[in-house]
Amino acid sequence: MTGPLLEFRNVVKRFGGVTALDDFSMTLDQSEILGLIGPNGSGKTTSFNVLTGIYGPTGGQVFFEGQEITGADPRAVYEAGIVRTFQRSRLCLPLSIYDNIMIGDTSRLVRGLWSNLISRRGLQEQLDMTRRQARDLVATFSGHLADRMDQPVGTLPMIERRRIEICRALISGPRLLLLDEPSAGMTHDETHQLMDDILDVRARGEGLSIIIVEHEMGVIERITDRCIVLSYGRKIAEGTYAEVAADSEVQNAYLGAD
Repeated sequence: MTGPLLEFRNVVKRFGGVTALDDFSMTLDQSEILGLIGPNGSGKTTSFNVLTGIYGPTGGQVFFEGQEITGADPRAVYEAGIVRTFQRSRLCLPLSIYDNIMIGDTSRLVRGLWSNLISRRGLQEQLDMTRRQARDLVATFSGHLADRMDQPVGTLPMIERRRIEICRALISGPRLLLLDEPSAGMTHDETHQLMDDILDVRARGEGLSIIIVEHEMGVIERITDRCIVLSYGRKIAEGTYAEVAADSEVQNAYLGAD
């Protein structure tokens, strides 16, 4: 593939008289980690919602792997290879680690009711395969979690729940992972551990790209290759963390001027 993996071209999103994204353009390369930062209400999560089909854009275009996906529904976006996590946990707490992860890849279990009744051996083989794959994925984050695949996620601490959420996103083998404030609700040490996990996932991911929305600037500084700063839906700066942190407009809008 030539060109960027992802491209927003002059994307606009309005809610009545409120403009959440204002002529927003960005690109993302294969294997890149891009940080989206900015004050609350600056359009960061809105950009994720437009990309994943939760919101349709008011104007502009979105391209992924050279194909236009503007206005595609969430299922089509998922099938194209784009997945996400959310700031607030979306896990089903009474369900097991395994069950929560496999919610992220329901397309793998494509057998219908009658097929399952007729070919129970085939169903069992498919279930055994998905369980091995889910366990192997969890083991890349935590060996002890991989040994407790039947444990309800409601019994786990926040960092382990975040790991399960990321595993659920990754089980389908995506090309692009969107992380919306993964450090929310965690301690500094837990955040540091999770960032180690994310860097390890990217290293193992064979071309996996990541966009991360995050308010913890230490996280952005540590793991991103490039940052985009949003303010009132507009891009006000782009570059490495050091470059955008030194930008006077960014300091006034977000980081705080001296």
